[in-house]
This record gives sequence, C-alpha cells and structure tokens, in this order.
Amino acid sequence: MTEHAAVVQGEAVPKVRVDAFLETVPPRDRETRPEALARAERQRRRWATQVVVTDELARRACADRGLDPPDEVSPSLLLTVAESDVADLGSIVAAALTHSPAARLLLAELEAEQDVPETAVRDYYDRNRDRFLTPEALRLGADPFQEAADVVPYEHARDGIERELRRAAGRRAFFDWLDQARTGVEYAPGHEHPGDPSHPDHEHRH
Repeated sequence: MTEHAAVVQGEAVPKVRVDAFLETVPPRDRETRPEALARAERQRRRWATQVVVTDELARRACADRGLDPPDEVSPSLLLTVAESDVADLGSIVAAALTHSPAARLLLAELEAEQDVPETAVRDYYDRNRDRFLTPEALRLGADPFQEAADVVPYEHARDGIERELRRAAGRRAFFDWLDQARTGVEYAPGHEHPGDPSHPDHEHRH
C-alpha cells in the first residue's frame, strides 16, 4: 500500500502530512447522500494534497534562495482562510499561504524583488481617479475625471499605489513560480489535483 501522497524532486511527501492538515480543515460540503459525501471527501483530500505540496515546494525554494525556512507548520492549529484571499488567490494558494510559513516567506521575497516603474504608478493614478476622490467629493458625487475634481494629490497617493502594484506583481510571480514548480510533482492515486480530468471526481476549483 502506498504510504506517500506525492513525490517531489524524488522525495516522498507522506500521507500523514495530508492527514494532519485535513484535521485543521472542516469538511467543505454538507452532503447527506453517501455517494456525494464520499466524492466530496475524495476531492477534499486532493485539495489538501495540493496545499501540502505547495508547502513542500516553498520550503525547497526558500532553501535554494539561501533563506532560513521558518519553523514547521503546526497541524494542530485550526486553519482560517480569509474569504477575500480565496476570491483573489483561489482556495489552494490562499490556504497554502495561511498554512505554510515558507510559502509566505517566499511570497514576501518575490514581492520585494518586483520593480514598479514610476510611469506605472502615475498611469494607475490617472486611470483610477475615482479611487482618489476626497471624502467631500464622494459625498457630492463629483465626477473624478473632471479637471476641477477634488482628488487626493498624486504625491499623497503615490506610495500606496506603488505598494499595491508591487503586491500584485509579487502574487503574479508566486503563481508563475508555483506553476513551474508543480510540473515535476508525481501524485499517488487519490491525491491528484482536484481539477485533473484523469480522475472521475475532477472539478475545476482552485
């Protein structure tokens, strides 16, 4: 009987790591029919495997970059993922960033590496003036694209825009890294990606 959930760069990721992570996550679906409940549980295990594999890949990426990998994750802590993160990142990446200190460290490093040109910051400000109306202008329903509109000056908005653009670029870099890092992962039966069409339960959910 196979005792691993996946193989990453020739090394096995034990099933017990997936089991420990599943203990922190309440069942996703409240199904009453036995066949539907069984399917939901199979998909929940595949989803959990993706989270654990992301943690493993992030640990290796941190080591390759000479970063000190954080302490082991604690499977005893209840996993709480912000709904806004699920919407922005997808449930697998959002859960991985909540669960894995190594993934958070890697994301922070990737974000710090991003270059945000001044032209990009200014362009964002000019194209999104509605986001920079003053409270009084918002109250009056002012048109943000009128020349005389009362908006927060660029100099006051600039740093916040730059942080937002760098954060978005860092997340894109993280997704690109993860897509590449996962290409060589081999999964044991029952631990494939939830959206893998090779198994009958597949569904397109991130």
